Amino acid sequence: MTEQRQTSVLSAPQVLPQTPPRPARASRGVLRSVLRWTGAVAVFAAVGAVTAYGVTRLERTDVPGLATESDGRWEYPVLTRPPLPSGSPGPFAEANPAGTHHADLRSLLLPRPAGAEDDRALRGADGWLARKDFLAEYAAKDDRAELGQHLTEHGLRHIAARGWSMPDGTRTRIYLLRFDTAAVVDALLAPYLAPYSAPKFPLRGAPTSAGDETFPNEALVEDVQRVVYAEARPYGGEQVRHAYLAAGDTLALVVQSRKGGARAVPFQQTVTLQGQLLG
Repeated sequence: MTEQRQTSVLSAPQVLPQTPPRPARASRGVLRSVLRWTGAVAVFAAVGAVTAYGVTRLERTDVPGLATESDGRWEYPVLTRPPLPSGSPGPFAEANPAGTHHADLRSLLLPRPAGAEDDRALRGADGWLARKDFLAEYAAKDDRAELGQHLTEHGLRHIAARGWSMPDGTRTRIYLLRFDTAAVVDALLAPYLAPYSAPKFPLRGAPTSAGDETFPNEALVEDVQRVVYAEARPYGGEQVRHAYLAAGDTLALVVQSRKGGARAVPFQQTVTLQGQLLG
């Protein structure tokens, strides 16, 4: 069971692309071009031959539900949604029932924050990661084989990935998996990957993960499904947190681990920002 979709409240005037009125779903797609943070919101209109999905500057430190910049958040670079080919709709536009991301999948990966060291092993060939390298996140050989079969049956097209480590020892891995349609992602998420209470396939080093009730509801991204897990105590030397995001034709896995305990705030920040880039 995934979390209910929710729209957070803007505290600054909205700047929306000029788009004729549409039914409810189209309206949600247009609103997605504006980042819904609590606090100051900076929105920059798209320029050039791009659609209503637009090019948007995303505030990279303020995350709904979190407190001040001294609470452990990371400093991400200014985030910009990539432009779309002329005439291509955004993933949640009415004209895009398949939920297709027309932007290059590799351009939708969250960039590294300040002070991070790149994980070169996740770069892949030309930015595309081999399936076996993604499956290596999972602990059991049988689980890797079963999940690999599900990916084949559901028509996995590409995997893009990025990873980094921080000076405090936190390691982050982000995987974006593209399929043909949003319906395929929905069919894969809950039954095969992310039951709410506990993940179907445990990750390496996280045999006791369970649904994380502490993730702030204010950080929900409209139309992006999210299921979040945290490894329960006792978790040994390293704790693992991970989240699955379903956004149109793309499934994301965000993993953070750290010796002594993976901190909640940078994990929440990272998951939320990656969801915004996909939304």
